[in-house]
Amino acid sequence: MERFLASTRIIDWRMPRVLEQARSLAKGCEGDEVVAKACFDWVRDEVRHSWDYRQNPVTCKASEVLAQRTGYCYAKSHLLAALLRANGIPAGLCYQRLSVNDDGAPYCLHGLNAVYLQEHGWYRIDARGNKPGIDAQFIPPHECLAFVINEKQEADFPEIWAEPSLSVVEVLEGCATVQAVHENLPDVALVPKLP
Repeated sequence: MERFLASTRIIDWRMPRVLEQARSLAKGCEGDEVVAKACFDWVRDEVRHSWDYRQNPVTCKASEVLAQRTGYCYAKSHLLAALLRANGIPAGLCYQRLSVNDDGAPYCLHGLNAVYLQEHGWYRIDARGNKPGIDAQFIPPHECLAFVINEKQEADFPEIWAEPSLSVVEVLEGCATVQAVHENLPDVALVPKLP
């Protein structure tokens, strides 16, 4: 579990502002589930999804997301992982492959989190931000994610990553605007299943 608690270059929870925010969210909370819900709700509701609001700058590191209060789903998942880890709760990153326009190609990765709760084990959560048609919630043990898989080229990847995907970091750190990120959304090809 140590790697799911680590402070890293991207999930930089030892930065003073991140640590302060994590402590503020946990204040008065009893137990890991209550703390995790407070962190989830805050990132989901108080950090704007960059594309929904067409809001620059592009953020990647947890500390940047916190400072700017904006981020793509990937960046928001980096901040949520940092807030959870700062509170001693193991957290990782997960990905889905989704149709960008809900009608086939093109496809892109979508970033979300998994948190380790003492009562439930690993539990996936999606702090992307709600809007009409999207209602992600924290109601363990039931998953209530932002998106469901609707077609055969979409995928729910089962892995829990301690560090973000390199392709995600390269896009976020290599693009100057939210429009540029949208035009270069990271994707992975699905490996065909054997008959």
